[in-house]
Amino acid sequence: MIKAILIDDEANSLSSLKEKLLAHCAQIKIIACCDNAAKGIEAIDSLHPDIVFLDIEMPVMNGFVMLQQLTYKNFELIFTTAYDHYAIKAIRYSALDYLVKPIEIEDLKTAVNRAEGRRNFSYPNPQIELLVEQILSKKNTFNRIAIPTMEGLRFMKLQDIIYLEASGNYTHIFSNDKKKYIVSRTLKDFEDILPAEIFLRIHNSYVINKNFAEKYIRGEGGQVVLSNGTSLEISKRKKSEFLKAIGY
Repeated sequence: MIKAILIDDEANSLSSLKEKLLAHCAQIKIIACCDNAAKGIEAIDSLHPDIVFLDIEMPVMNGFVMLQQLTYKNFELIFTTAYDHYAIKAIRYSALDYLVKPIEIEDLKTAVNRAEGRRNFSYPNPQIELLVEQILSKKNTFNRIAIPTMEGLRFMKLQDIIYLEASGNYTHIFSNDKKKYIVSRTLKDFEDILPAEIFLRIHNSYVINKNFAEKYIRGEGGQVVLSNGTSLEISKRKKSEFLKAIGY
């Protein structure tokens, strides 16, 4: 069984989530329901859950501040929120799950199954550590991203990513360590969260880090040659955007 703690200041939301978990997620055992962050901290540090469902927007202390106060961080984390705002970007950079209220049953089951598949009890959850780091920076930019690969999670500096290539529902990430990482996310998912001042969509199949662009070869759309020697096609409709981005 997976021991779970639910934290939400809204009684209706807390009750609804509890009912859905009991009805549709048989592997979950709810060990505590908390209606504020202070109670959540006490429950987590004393009961050591396997998974925590945490509301972001709470009075006195929100979910992010609560995470900074924890001693015990060795659990999987799923956020619940009624809002889709800047905080979601930080969550996505950390490869954590979030559920938008009202929570759909299938979304809940998918998030629980993902959390169950990646549980790690040997050290504090590095995704939580990365998220806290992002929130504490108090900037609308991020330096690192959590990449869910076939082997687990890899934490990469954005400056190390040369380009990304679409492969159906997967993305291949090429980094300056001369390795390729296969990620179970679409290229559009990455395009949505990577900073547009650095990363540029040049084709249906490619997003590049423009800092690695070394040469432009003229053509209908043209080609860009990257610092690792790779030559990528630029689509005709992306040509002017690309040339503007590199100051051509």
